Amino acid sequence: MDSLPSIAPSLEAAMGQGYHANARLVLGSLLDDITPDEISGCVEAAYADNFDTPAVTPVTPMGADWLLELHHGPTSAFKDIALQMLPQLMRVAREGTDERVMIVCATSGDTGKAALAGFADVAGCGVTVFYPAGKVSDIQRLQMVTQPGANVNVCAVEGTFDDCQTAVKRTFADTALAMRLAKDGVVLSSANSINVGRLVPQVTYYLDAYAQLSRRGTVTLGDPVDFFVPTGNFGDVLAGYYAKRMGLPVGRLVVASNSNDVLYDFISTGTYDRRRPFVKTISPSMDILVSSNLERLLFYLSDGDCELVASLMSDLDEKGSYTVPPSILERLHETFSAGRATDEQTAEAIRSTWEGDHVLLDPHTAVAKHVLDGDDGEAPRVCLSTASPFKFSADVLRALGEDAPADGFACMDALAGLSGLTPPSGLSSLRDAEVRFSDVVATDGLEAYVESACARTFA
Repeated sequence: MDSLPSIAPSLEAAMGQGYHANARLVLGSLLDDITPDEISGCVEAAYADNFDTPAVTPVTPMGADWLLELHHGPTSAFKDIALQMLPQLMRVAREGTDERVMIVCATSGDTGKAALAGFADVAGCGVTVFYPAGKVSDIQRLQMVTQPGANVNVCAVEGTFDDCQTAVKRTFADTALAMRLAKDGVVLSSANSINVGRLVPQVTYYLDAYAQLSRRGTVTLGDPVDFFVPTGNFGDVLAGYYAKRMGLPVGRLVVASNSNDVLYDFISTGTYDRRRPFVKTISPSMDILVSSNLERLLFYLSDGDCELVASLMSDLDEKGSYTVPPSILERLHETFSAGRATDEQTAEAIRSTWEGDHVLLDPHTAVAKHVLDGDDGEAPRVCLSTASPFKFSADVLRALGEDAPADGFACMDALAGLSGLTPPSGLSSLRDAEVRFSDVVATDGLEAYVESACARTFA
């Protein structure tokens, strides 16, 4: 999107609206080629009884600060907000065509299951998910490899998430593959946040969080609110930047990194350098060294200077690093700041938040909580909670000073007993689910796997 529309004239009304109405406002503003009735149908279908709260993304107290809970959807992760909506938008876009679409995505843990759940058995669509072997949690892996549906495909990749993501991008760029698939009326599309259809729905929860704080009397319309966002691929925080450019009074967007701190270094210095060791952490969905959405931010910060952005991306590809001009860094710092947390600091944030506030965090959210705790900002502070702690029960148990059983479900049961909380049914039911997928490929095998998946799905 070269430009973003303003929602400022509608903000006063939005403060009194619920999530569905605010989603219609955001989507209707950004997707002006879809009719209001179509938008309304998409919203009602995406955010229905598949979320365990009518608020969809409730804001709850966390000490003196606020937690934006994004994990109440069917896969217990923030990706549900977008990936329950994306199939609905694609359904509308495909009406009247015979084109068949294979969704292909790489996942560092959560996107894959959310895409599988969103697109399972959607007519005219298939979905193929690649994840890095051994680098997602046991529960995340089981969520994917047990996914039902006649049109779903799941495969592990020998390598890191960055290897998966690079290979998926190479698959999309394979013109010979595209031509072969086109003969059968099949096209490839993405469920990763490189697809702008993934980003657009995420703008809503920033608006709705502000509206919830307004109704609580925490802010008066116009007051800035700071958001602390755990992110690796930058899509989650970029949606907040879109919200700000559209007129929402966002103060600072604070990027929280784990030990794979390439984004922290970039925001601090203006130099993006992926030439560093990859670290496997207890927040695996953020174990990323190449953030796909950062170039979109650079486009806006440079006032649409495509030549500059292309040059920077070329440097990243060829040299492994780039440095933005001082003017870009200055504009970056007008909105963005950054912090980071080691695994030890992440675990301490889990423990202290539970003991002090009786709020149980997953390791990704805890990265942002550690950064928030070291911040001295004066505006109301909202920490984005991106996943259920029960997706990472073993690491949460260890952070709380407990032994973690070898079995993932025993960990889940132990965490439930310790906390008095009930695991989401979508996670606890996995213990009885049949494993359907066990394929593993090298990074040079993705194109062939996608082609065979299309053949199986659209036979």
